[in-house]
Amino acid sequence: MPELPEVETFVRGLQPAVGASIATIEVLDPKIALDTDRIVGTRISSIRRRGKHIVFALDNAGHLVIHLRMSGRLRLERSATEIPYTRMILHLDTGEAVYFVNPRRLGTVIHCEDGFDATLGVEPLETAFTARHLESLAASSRAPIKHLLMDQRRIAGIGNIYAAEALWRAGIDPRRPANTLATAEATALHAGIVTVLRDAIDQLGTTLGNSVSDYRPSAESGGTFGNCLCIYGREGETCPRCGGTIERTVQQGRSTCFCPSCQR
Repeated sequence: MPELPEVETFVRGLQPAVGASIATIEVLDPKIALDTDRIVGTRISSIRRRGKHIVFALDNAGHLVIHLRMSGRLRLERSATEIPYTRMILHLDTGEAVYFVNPRRLGTVIHCEDGFDATLGVEPLETAFTARHLESLAASSRAPIKHLLMDQRRIAGIGNIYAAEALWRAGIDPRRPANTLATAEATALHAGIVTVLRDAIDQLGTTLGNSVSDYRPSAESGGTFGNCLCIYGREGETCPRCGGTIERTVQQGRSTCFCPSCQR
């Protein structure tokens, strides 16, 4: 957390900052190592998402790249409870400010003077990500299919929540070796990935709790896709599709919920 829908929600909320110049920078956490002199005075020409990264394009100064990790958020406003956890503030020449709130201090801020060029896979909401492309990725891997979906070098932006939900929508067991998927299954999984990500973006992402570390798209409210989760975090509950009992296993140190009755 946050995953692609949550990061995309933050990026959309930051668009009013595009075109502004960075007047000053307050770095409030010694873990953030920035040469602010190289950034102050530059204009923000765009703010976009790449996988789970937020990328500020700076005129003639490369990219400022923020990775939110477990508890980070980046917004034009903050709540009173978030003030002690604010690790960086970009003060803009418009009078607005961009706040980097990072309770667990796991998020990172990097200035890439030559541009951001991370080794990331295909974006699952762009046209290059087709059912055929997914089938090709799966065919080349013997890893469990859920591992493949979460491998940022293959597909950028999918994490634990949306991998589990997409696999449930497609009726595929998350433990299946990726290279055992048939063409029809890859097509169903492609549809599951695209629809669950779009649905979550429409709901401003998934807020799972009320602590200061939990994702919140704004200071006042949370994302509502948690009300739409069918499998994630529902161990022991009834599968909404087939009526079977949802089970839990652990993959790569993370919980995976699935329905053994209808996910094959």
